[in-house]
Parts: sequence; structure tokens; C-alpha cells
Amino acid sequence: MKFEVSAKLAYEALSPSTLILNIQPFKSVGQVILNEQLTTTPDLIIKEWYATSGEKRFQVIEIREIGKVSFDYICQVENQIRTVDTSLISDVPISMMPVSVLPYLNPSRYCQSDKLYKFAYNKFGNLNSAMEKVIALRDWIFRNVEYIGGYTTPQTSAYDTITEQTGVCRDFAHLGIALCRALTIPARYFTGYAYQLQPPDFHACFEVYLGGYWIIVDATKLVPVNGLIKIATGIDATDTALASIFGNLKFLSLEVGAKLLSDEFIPLENENSLQGYTYF
Repeated sequence: MKFEVSAKLAYEALSPSTLILNIQPFKSVGQVILNEQLTTTPDLIIKEWYATSGEKRFQVIEIREIGKVSFDYICQVENQIRTVDTSLISDVPISMMPVSVLPYLNPSRYCQSDKLYKFAYNKFGNLNSAMEKVIALRDWIFRNVEYIGGYTTPQTSAYDTITEQTGVCRDFAHLGIALCRALTIPARYFTGYAYQLQPPDFHACFEVYLGGYWIIVDATKLVPVNGLIKIATGIDATDTALASIFGNLKFLSLEVGAKLLSDEFIPLENENSLQGYTYF
């Protein structure tokens, strides 16, 4: 499946600053960057870094002069989406998990799984497999948390969301991650572009480690999973932010786009199972 994604950002530099952008799709065997371009106004020096953990690549940009600065990114990307037959997925004991997976079992700043342990086990602990638990908690979040903007902040955590039962995609993802980790299921934060999301914006969901696969789960059910283009994964929103500012930058505007370049798009949607991305 081929997509074209884009992002336009504008800031006002009130002092010399450093900006770390995280808006470019991650490169992998299953997600191939066909062409991309990032331009800045005025011209700025850009360095690209790959994260040592998780899946993300950063653009590190030095802004030495005060004044307005804008960024215009466009990318053509091809995804090879593989669906995983849920009947073939078996639970993976912790002792058999790769070392790289283990950090996603722990509580984190926005995903306080240690505070939600009792709730998670009372609500989902009686289910037989990790797969059943993930499907059940995804559907519980969808039914019980109202998707609405303006009621949460960048400081809102999974514990806040389960208390207030309102939020946006970021909050749905954090809650899903926290409940999975409370059930000893590795889970990580996913951010990306989303085809068919209205209004267009960056989108957040989460991935769970099941049967040796990282499988994507979207408790908002706002977009089909094969319409997602991965930018980054991480512990939670703390290390997957689209922009990290060091200095004094005033945010002015953001515009995001995602359109299909292929001839046909057949959405992957199945209420009784999960579809998964696997990147080999």
C-alpha cells in the first residue's frame, strides 16, 4: 500500500534554540520510504539521529536566529501489512521474551500499570489468553471512555483517564498500555500518520507483544489499521513526541496530511480479532 504523508509546522524563535522533530516515518523492511523531503524556512542545518531504543528517527535542528521558522515535510511511503491469524498466537512466557521487549512490561510516567493492577485483574484476569485479554480491554476502553478533546492535557496519565473516562487518542493509548502491562503483557506506544482520520492529524495507538509479534491495537477504532504509517514507538508519549524543544520556541501552527497513492484501499476491520503489523 502506497501513501503520501505530509506535515507543516511553524514556530517563532524567541531565542536561539534546538528543535528535535519526530515526524518522519520509521524505515524498516516492512515500511519503505520511497521519497522524502524536509525543507526549512529559513535554511537550517539538519542532522538525523536514530534512537538507541524503540523505533524512531529524529531530525535535530539548530535555530540560531530569532524570528519565524517553518518546516515542510512530504514523504511517499510503501507499507507491507501482514495480518496475523489469531488462532496461531500463543502466550509467550516472560523467560522466553527477547531482552528488547522486557522494558515494555514496566510502569512508566503516563502508564502507571502498578496503580491499575487490581482493576485489570478484576476486569480481565479471568480470561484464558493474552490475546483474549487484549481484545477485551480494547473494547472496554472503546465503550467506556468518551473520545472528546479539550478535557485532557499533556500531563494526563492512564490513571487520570480511567478516572475521568474521557480523552483523545493519546489517552486511549496510554490506558491500553497500562492495562496490558498490569496483565503482564508487553505494550508500547505507537504514533503515526493515519489515512482516513478526520480531521487529519497525527494519531496514537499502541502495540502489544503477542506470540512473538508486535501487533497494533487502536482502542479508538477511528481508522483501519492498514491505514496507519508508523513514525515511532516507545515507552509512552515521553519519548515519541513529535517535537522536543530546547530553548524558547513559540508554537504557531500544524497541518498534517495522509493520502492514498495506490489504486484501491480495502480497510482491515474485524471487531472480534486483532490485525497486526510485523516488520521483519
